Amino acid sequence: MGGRFLEIYLVDHHAGSTAGLELAKRAARSNRGTPTGDALERLVAEIDADRAALQRLLAVLGRRPSKTKDALAWSAERLGRLKLNGQLRGYSPLSRLNELEALSLGVAAKRALWEALRGLPEFARLPGFDFAALSQRAETQLLALETLRRDAAAQALRM
Repeated sequence: MGGRFLEIYLVDHHAGSTAGLELAKRAARSNRGTPTGDALERLVAEIDADRAALQRLLAVLGRRPSKTKDALAWSAERLGRLKLNGQLRGYSPLSRLNELEALSLGVAAKRALWEALRGLPEFARLPGFDFAALSQRAETQLLALETLRRDAAAQALRM
């Protein structure tokens, strides 16, 4: 099942999940002890579960994640931490807003992945995978992130 393009697509999404998981962990740590931190802790667990589903899918298809792409994604997430956030050192309200927006983009891409696979007949019959449920979980994640993002924007962008 699947060819070269499918493999590239899945491996690229796996690399994206590597960066997304690291970003979610960092954002959760930076917001620990707050309602935002609690919500991000739940998101970390779900992103980790979604990543595990993608790893299982790759294994079922006889494919493996790319260590190189995963390492590059991990490194890119680390480099993203150097972005200026309006203060010389430390975490700022702008940091939170940027992280939530980046997480939203990643979750939207993940939802698109599950929807693309859901639409292929050969994947609809694949035992052990419920792409509709995975897509719905991503949609729920997006709604939660949007609520957090709006609160963060109001806090960071007030004049």
